[in-house]
Amino acid sequence: MTQITSPFHARSTALEVVQGIDLRGRNAIVTGGGAGIGLETARALAQAGAEVTLAVRNAEQGRHAAQTLRDDTGNPNVHVGLLDLADLPSVRRFAADWGDRPLHLLINNAGVMACPLQRTAQGWESQFATNHLGHFALTTALLPALQRGAPSRVVTLSSMGHKLGGVDFDDLHFERRDYNKWKAYAQAKSANALMSLGLHLRHARDGVTALAVHPGGVDTELHRHVPDDEKRAMGWVGEDGRMSSRFKTPAQGAATSVWAATAPALEGRGGRYLEDCQEALPAEPGNRTSGFAPHIADPAAAERLWQVSLALTASH
Repeated sequence: MTQITSPFHARSTALEVVQGIDLRGRNAIVTGGGAGIGLETARALAQAGAEVTLAVRNAEQGRHAAQTLRDDTGNPNVHVGLLDLADLPSVRRFAADWGDRPLHLLINNAGVMACPLQRTAQGWESQFATNHLGHFALTTALLPALQRGAPSRVVTLSSMGHKLGGVDFDDLHFERRDYNKWKAYAQAKSANALMSLGLHLRHARDGVTALAVHPGGVDTELHRHVPDDEKRAMGWVGEDGRMSSRFKTPAQGAATSVWAATAPALEGRGGRYLEDCQEALPAEPGNRTSGFAPHIADPAAAERLWQVSLALTASH
């Protein structure tokens, strides 16, 4: 399989990636589109002419973001929909409200990271529930719309954090093992990539191109649960409190998502994991900063996760 590359790089911005792309007549949904990478992803898609729906939990933040994007891009077709990924009824309402409109771009961007142990109403561990199961339920509910919009794309944000561990099918919700916030994050981000692979294996024939994205280290509110001393210990911030220069801005962090959603070279070439606006390669042992671990490229694990996720989301 030939690696897919682009002229863009780690410091390219989402608006640079979308230059020359015409998305008029295309419908897009961006989860977590009210702030951070999601906002900048939505900005680029709106700039290119797409009709964009910001799927957000905070209605006031979403309304403010939508008005900002309408003003900044001159595109009046930026809307807001309420979505709480940790609440399956909310996911189902959002999908039902979408109705029979075709959907061309679904950007599964929202997420939480390294939070203390929390459980949803179903007893599910919150990182797995929010980052994976909520997006799985949303994506499967919107599949008819994606098929109507084909050729369509589903871009799901993973992370290099997936390398810290795969999906523990015997204890998905830390009911028997001690909770570790980074292991839980790794499991959720591995699941995001495996869901993308599973979607590709099942629905590429329907014209749905599914891709997983590592946006890079980005300075956003995603870090809110990581204490300052831990950030310093990991080299994220210096003693002066400034973020490391290796971190991207939100506009740079959104670039790979936008490339995944719009690049002609990726049409029909799903099941891939992307970073820095390139297709990633398998990581060398011990490489935690680039490439991907083999466990997220395992079709059997992708199928097992799909079946488990179907069963969980159907029973609640």
